[in-house]
Amino acid sequence: MKAFSPVHSLRQVPTSASEVRFVDPQHNNGDVDLLHQIGYKQELRRHYTTLQVFGIPFSIMGSIIPSVASVISMGIACGPAGLVWGWFIASFLVLCVGISMSFLGSAIPTSGGLYYYTNYYCPDRFRVPLSYLIGCSNSLGLMGAICSVTYGFATEVLSAVSLSMDNDFEITNAKTYGVFAACIVSNTIISILTSKRAERLQSLSIIVNVFLMLLFFIAVPVGYSRHNSFNSRGFIFGKYENARDWSVGWSAILSFNTAIWAIGSFDSVIYCSEEALNAQRSIPVGILGSISAVGVLGWTVLIVCAACIKDGNTARVLSSETGSPLAQIIYDALGKKWAVAFMSLISVGQYLMAVSFLTALSRQIWSFARDDGLPIVYKYVKYVHPKLKVPVRATVFAGCCALVMGCLCIIPGTAGSGALFSLAIASTNLAWGMPVLLVILPYGRKKFIPGPFYFGHTLSYIINVITVLYIFFAIIMNMFPDSRSVNKESMNYTCVINGGVWMLSLVYYYAWGWRSYTGPKSNLDGTETDDETSVKNVDEVLGEKA
Repeated sequence: MKAFSPVHSLRQVPTSASEVRFVDPQHNNGDVDLLHQIGYKQELRRHYTTLQVFGIPFSIMGSIIPSVASVISMGIACGPAGLVWGWFIASFLVLCVGISMSFLGSAIPTSGGLYYYTNYYCPDRFRVPLSYLIGCSNSLGLMGAICSVTYGFATEVLSAVSLSMDNDFEITNAKTYGVFAACIVSNTIISILTSKRAERLQSLSIIVNVFLMLLFFIAVPVGYSRHNSFNSRGFIFGKYENARDWSVGWSAILSFNTAIWAIGSFDSVIYCSEEALNAQRSIPVGILGSISAVGVLGWTVLIVCAACIKDGNTARVLSSETGSPLAQIIYDALGKKWAVAFMSLISVGQYLMAVSFLTALSRQIWSFARDDGLPIVYKYVKYVHPKLKVPVRATVFAGCCALVMGCLCIIPGTAGSGALFSLAIASTNLAWGMPVLLVILPYGRKKFIPGPFYFGHTLSYIINVITVLYIFFAIIMNMFPDSRSVNKESMNYTCVINGGVWMLSLVYYYAWGWRSYTGPKSNLDGTETDDETSVKNVDEVLGEKA
């Protein structure tokens, strides 16, 4: 294995963007050629079409009803207007992030993604430790995301049980973790066994969730209108309330987390880019198409929810005995049997969402381990099954880490479970923001040469600046507790866990990690033939430039 870092005299990947040549990927060889220029072998099976690339994040984020069920309490704590406008504003900001990610993914499509870009556009002095920090932060964020998705599944399952028993069922943290653990274990098995048919699983997820949305848009308003009048437009778009002890303004900003979390999985496209056909063009389609679709559909779902809050009593919905505000809204509109059926279907959609997420997480962990970055266990995790062409060990490792991290939901109160959601936002936002920041700084700006997707220098620069400012704010916002009165039950453990991991990552790197991790490593071994690639090897590209 050879280090990419220019401070080593070993064989390197291109260290300036002009050395990465863009080929016409009209067939599989074009993508393989480009990957070889980036410095990697084609180890994974390249089979995702542009539509299927769109299906990767949409099968995760497109689970709109399940996602709303998981996070609606964050938004409705500031009333219906906080819920609706919080989603609208935050989804626009997330779209800016998605555009910035599309610039990067279109320029250099690799599963290493964010820590690779950080290493690539960073000045030599900070290149390796900073990319190591981003690799660790990204892995932590994605683990937090799969845990929060699975926690949402557990609460939805238990809400369905509670509804079926007329709320004569105690939902405890221990029961929630039991369902959580069962979901993680089964997800790991399914993710491995269906690896060759992952696109079919994503298609099933899309079908289930589209059906759920259609059913929700038809059944809930019709059922509610039979016995109640819809809430007014003034109530939906102008009624701010405050269930937090922060000011109304800050409570409204905290409601942004509804959309920030629900539309936060578009980067899964980048982690699967080495399995995508025509990657430089399909990556932007997957990212921006999924963000736009989920942003619009999610906003519509929340408007329907706000219109169908019985008697306009948001406090009653927020404190529902079912454990889910959405379950209470559906119950009020359709009655017990329909509510149980709905929550069961929502649980199925959330489960499929978790399977897709675990697939993306395993690819990121595998790519980081491939570059010897994953602490201690990288040699074991970077193995790719020769027949399945899938990182089986990375998938198992991701599942085991999720089981451990999920223990946070056993903590009394909602602080531990809330940390799972905040972890996903804070860590992934740092990983998104760092390469974008480097690209707008002088050193990275000189090295960046865009791929097919680009908006021109001026507009792209403005979008990147908006992205960095927003991400900086979002990270700080997610460190705040949900209440001014901080105790063990209201404490936001995100700042402790995130800060600890970020600090320990750098300590580990300087104490030991530098021995193995020298930045992304080329795994080209000289056996690549003209049948596999038509481009020159990295040494020849570098020599030609010199």
